[in-house]
Amino acid sequence: MKTIPYKRLANQAFSEGLIAPSLLSADFSALKDEIRSAEAGGTEWLHLDVMDGHFVPNLTFGPPVVKSLRKSTQCFLDCHLMVSRPDEWIVPFREAGADLITIHQESTPHLHRSLEAIRKTGAKAGVSINPATPVESLFEILDLVDLVLVMSVNPGFGGQKFIRNTLTKVSALMMLRRDRDFLIQIDGGIDETTIGDARAHGADVFVAGNAVFGQSNRKSAIKKLTTALARANTEAGDA
Repeated sequence: MKTIPYKRLANQAFSEGLIAPSLLSADFSALKDEIRSAEAGGTEWLHLDVMDGHFVPNLTFGPPVVKSLRKSTQCFLDCHLMVSRPDEWIVPFREAGADLITIHQESTPHLHRSLEAIRKTGAKAGVSINPATPVESLFEILDLVDLVLVMSVNPGFGGQKFIRNTLTKVSALMMLRRDRDFLIQIDGGIDETTIGDARAHGADVFVAGNAVFGQSNRKSAIKKLTTALARANTEAGDA
């Protein structure tokens, strides 16, 4: 199925901010229905947390699930690989239908090579850092990425409390971006009480799991997030 164009989504993210519901908090027995409920709220970007039980203490899903989802949605599929050997999974996830593949700085000794491998497949390339990892570890590869993901919780489980001091990394990345065009994504503890601060510090894409799929009315939940995001944009304009 044809995917919503990345360029349009990126432009929206830069100018207004963009919500990316995370399927980690969805009902795995009814993923198609869960996606439909998010799409009804205006979702065009979905975040898929891939966990291997080694890099993080949890297991989620692999390429076959992504392949099935690709057949049923036009949403941009953002696959966040929280795995110990990411190079082995780049091609399988791209062939399954991933539009963006994000790997962890901490997961590979050859980050430059791994990002080049992602780009070679035609997918957008992302890199993620955990709460204890400094932004400085990314200096040498920022020209290779389309997105930098700042983890605002320790990865592995949904529903965790937002780690506020990770916002300094978002601010640092915004300063480093200069004439580069990578997006800054934040993941972990994002809800209507934290999304405004994340936007004010420079984040563009906001991964929201429990704040969307943990609520009975997904359309209303997404509306609350977009309203809080719009308020942050207005306040920034008035500053």
